[in-house]
Amino acid sequence: MLVGLGNPGRDYDLTRHNIGFFFIDFLAGLQGWQVDTLKMQGLYCQGRVFGAQVFMLKPQGYMNRSGECVRAFTDYFKISKEHILVLHDDIDLQAGRIKVVKKGGAGGHNGIRSIIQHIGAQDFARMKIGIGRPDVHSEGAGQPVDRFVLSRMSEDELDLFDQRKALVAEAADLFVHEGIDVCMNQVNGR
Repeated sequence: MLVGLGNPGRDYDLTRHNIGFFFIDFLAGLQGWQVDTLKMQGLYCQGRVFGAQVFMLKPQGYMNRSGECVRAFTDYFKISKEHILVLHDDIDLQAGRIKVVKKGGAGGHNGIRSIIQHIGAQDFARMKIGIGRPDVHSEGAGQPVDRFVLSRMSEDELDLFDQRKALVAEAADLFVHEGIDVCMNQVNGR
């Protein structure tokens, strides 16, 4: 199951915090699919892709409630945590950097914190998508992080993430076919 994190509603379209939704929509679009079936507080689609049966999910509770939807899907469809890859924004990575990890803490991300809480484990794969940090002004202050992540991406940022689509697709394919270790070895650092 590939899970993209974001907030529901048009007000949040193309915001930095919704980069997970952005890439899930892209991955689904490669198959001619739309993530538009509502079930258990999430929009999803499913089918055979990357040589396996794959669910693509966008939880529709706000970010800090993402775990409720993920838990409902994993329970209902009997998906083990080893078969979950969560795509989410990361302010500690340079904008456009992609880093795949096999487990870890929440790192201050409320969506990841919610998933950890609801599935009762930290050992599920994540694709961290760097959005960078807000610029610091000459006075030493910058835009507050919460406003930064909820702000719409600039055209330059959208172009940057368009350029990263091939790597995200490759990472998803590797995760499904080869597992998290091969995915990390071939994707991280590129």
